[in-house]
Amino acid sequence: MGRNEQKKGSVAFIGLGTMGHHMALNLLRAGHPVAAFDVRKEAIDSLVAQGVVAAASPADAARSADIAISMLPDTPHVEEVIYGESGILASPPPGRLVVDMSTISPVAVRRMYADLKAVGVDFIDAPVSGGPIGAKNAALSIMAGGSADAFTRAEPYFHAMGTTIAHVGESGAGQTVKLCNQLVCAINIQAICEALALGRASGVDLDQLRGVLLGGSASSWMLDKLGPAMIAGDASAGFRIDLMLKDLRLVQEQALSLAVPLPATALATSQYVEARAHGEGSNGNQALFRVYDRMINRTNV
Repeated sequence: MGRNEQKKGSVAFIGLGTMGHHMALNLLRAGHPVAAFDVRKEAIDSLVAQGVVAAASPADAARSADIAISMLPDTPHVEEVIYGESGILASPPPGRLVVDMSTISPVAVRRMYADLKAVGVDFIDAPVSGGPIGAKNAALSIMAGGSADAFTRAEPYFHAMGTTIAHVGESGAGQTVKLCNQLVCAINIQAICEALALGRASGVDLDQLRGVLLGGSASSWMLDKLGPAMIAGDASAGFRIDLMLKDLRLVQEQALSLAVPLPATALATSQYVEARAHGEGSNGNQALFRVYDRMINRTNV
């Protein structure tokens, strides 16, 4: 490691799932020393051979870190990392900077921000978009909420993980922007499923249909990246149905608290509920196409 790389800030990374694994690895590749914790020992072991230091708890990971970053499934998991007996609030990183990159409740984020601020620690909510592919390629879109000063301090670390990086407002704003992102994604996936169902029933070649749509105003990231799996009947996991349904629950909670009607989001959410009810929760987000297979009574679904 060169002299300049040795001066790069150290990272405590908590949560080594499908996304976190790649994000921690990209920070390491960018020259940041990384100490990592996950409740699954095998998740840590898979990175130790590549130079990540194993930690026994979130507090242990943060003990000598310039920044602590978490990437976890849901609000209670992040709350445990912050408030738990071996959590960050009990032993803040020396760099006094904590960043959560999960998708969680904006209300919980603002509470964490206030509680950490009370002990002199800056907190940023910085959820991401781009899925496992974006995480692997360090090409995530990162939307950050918090103080401008804290964002400036965190920005060099964000550049190791993403390409589109924006400070979108005060604490909780990052989560709000991410929830807007998720409702667009869910509705877009539902629209693609409907287009493919109609095309299939009409006898149109679906690969050709997708190619034509990609060349026009119906083009989208979801059609490009997930369309082939939908056409092939591939429901294998990437970003899971369960996680999208969790995000849509957060969208609905935010909308209800502000009295904002979201009828299209409600319809898409009902389709995700149907998918989970049929055991699709651990399948990839694109498995929503199987809802339409069931509705038109296709075989082998």
